Formats: sequence, C-alpha cells, structure tokens
Amino acid sequence: MYRFLLSRQWVILTLVGLVLIPVMVRLGFWQLHRHEHKVAQNNQIAHSLAADPVPVTGLTAPGREVAGSDVWRRVTASGTYDTKDEVVVRRRTDDNGHQGYFVLTPLLLDDGRAVLVNRGWVPAGDDPMRYPDVPAAPSGKITVTGRLKQDETTAASGIKDTAGLPPRQVMLINSDQRSKAMNRAVLAGYIELVDPAPKDGPKPVAAPDHSDIGPHLAYAIQWWLFAGGVPVGWLILVRRERRDRLAAAIAPETAAVAGATP
Repeated sequence: MYRFLLSRQWVILTLVGLVLIPVMVRLGFWQLHRHEHKVAQNNQIAHSLAADPVPVTGLTAPGREVAGSDVWRRVTASGTYDTKDEVVVRRRTDDNGHQGYFVLTPLLLDDGRAVLVNRGWVPAGDDPMRYPDVPAAPSGKITVTGRLKQDETTAASGIKDTAGLPPRQVMLINSDQRSKAMNRAVLAGYIELVDPAPKDGPKPVAAPDHSDIGPHLAYAIQWWLFAGGVPVGWLILVRRERRDRLAAAIAPETAAVAGATP
C-alpha cells in the first residue's frame, strides 16, 4: 500500500521536503549567528561606555581606521573649535524622527592636527539649500568628552554621497574627506559630543540603546521548528494517503457483499 510513494507527485513532494529541511536548518543558524553578534555588540557598547575616558590621540590617528573594539569608547580631546571649517551633515534625524542636520565642527589640537566633533542635531529649515541656523561653538580652549565613532562610508552606512551639495553641507562624516577640504591632518573617525553639553547649542545625540537583543533567537527557533515539522507533516500525509487508498480498495468489496446478501 506504499507503492504510491513512487508516483511522480509523491516523489516531487518528498524531494521538496528533503530540500526544505537543510535550508530551514541553515536559516536557523543564520539567525542564531545574528543573535550572537547582537549580544556581543551590546556587550562591547556597554563595556566601552562604562570605561574611563582616554585621550582620543591614543586610539586613532590620521589615515588609521578606528578599531571596532574602540567604537563607542569614551574619549577626551582638548583644543579650539575651528568654526570656519564647520559643516552640517544632511538628512539626519533626532530621537523623535524629525529631519535635520548634524553639526560637524573640527577641534584643532595643540599639535596642529584636528579631530571632528559631532556637536549634535539642529532642525532643518524651510529651504534645504540654505545653511541652517547653527548655534555658535564655544570659543577659546576647551576640553570635550564624547563617544568615538568610525568614519562613515557609503558601503557601511548605505548613505549615498551625493555630489553638488550646497556650500558647507555634506552627506557623510568622513575624516578623509574633511582632511582634503581643510588641507589639514585629521584623526580618523569622529567624536560624538557628550560633555560639555551646551545649554543653547545643538541637541546632543543620544547614547546607543544596547539593551535590545532583537528577535533573532526567536526566529532561529522558529526556523528549526519548521524544519522539524516537515518530516512530521510528510508522515501525516503518507498515513492519510494510505488510509484513503485502503478505504477506496475496501469500498467495492463491501458494496459487493452487501448486494449479494439476501
């Protein structure tokens, strides 16, 4: 009664099930790896934010990419803001999703180099081609504390580096680009300003949320349950097909016996 498994329909169904099982198992492990990456990332962010601030010059230098383990590390820098080379970064949102700009101001260090400082967010005006109203940076010597970030690139951020922008507006926070524009050595990466937070200055960028681990572990378990459900579903269909075929084979005999009975 299991010869029906050799039919074209059942051979195709069985092959599809055999393909789906490893695919679903692989998708489950993919989601598990994403979960592990998210947990490791959250732990790294928490460790970096809790560590004591260190001088930014000890973690980065011109032309040297900021190490992944140093991202979000609290750093300090002392110098003077260079407002003439200040720019705004387009299409950035605040905590409430409002469109605006990040204010990117170079901080000139005592050794002649500079480090980019994201002083925070300002709202967009009515005319996107006009430079927005930006609160002035503090004058004189200042020491800032903030979170160290890597340079933004189109490949990593997905932000298109649009050409032909209005003066003093950029799409990416990138030390190489700003170094060429300023004709000055600029430390790789940038500082996301935390302190001193200006009273009437740009709105500070919020610290990253490192408590959410996302749904990846649940998705992994879900894919593995689907993989386990394939052979169970296949077995149920086989038993049902066998039962229906037995019932169909017995029915004529039952009818014949019933017709011969006086």
